[in-house]
Amino acid sequence: MSTNKPIPASTPVDTTPYSNANGQNAPRIFVGLVVTFIGLFIFTIGSKPDWFGWDRSAVVGFVQIAVFLAGLALICLGGYISLLTLWSGQERTILADIGTRLVGTGYVIAVFAGLADVFGMGSQSFPQVPYFGPWQATGVLIGQGIIALGFLLFIPFFPYKAPIQS
Repeated sequence: MSTNKPIPASTPVDTTPYSNANGQNAPRIFVGLVVTFIGLFIFTIGSKPDWFGWDRSAVVGFVQIAVFLAGLALICLGGYISLLTLWSGQERTILADIGTRLVGTGYVIAVFAGLADVFGMGSQSFPQVPYFGPWQATGVLIGQGIIALGFLLFIPFFPYKAPIQS
């Protein structure tokens, strides 16, 4: 005779949708890498349009800045998806959580530095055309460095343990 007792609310429940044991992580990693490479392509179009013969201006304007920031956003999103998949079945460390927040913070710094003229904080005031100068470039590079540091902290550094077959 079995007793149907309710499960206590404090009982931990496995909420990870995938496991490394059955190889279901491959599609998520693939999607993350595809998003990352699409973002890299868009970032390259925005930062170096002359490589594709699309450079129409002597200065880096608003559209070009917006395109490379959109590409940077896709790079961050794809990297997050891919690295999060590597953590499946494992509890993330505090360093990994700090890394995810650094990725977001670095992107916000890059966006604010890149669009400083649009926000009225750059070297060109509003009636003039936004200009991506050396100060804005330095700010975007600092933001990208923080993003890179965040991704380094987010990498899982634990040995993979194969499940025990019975």
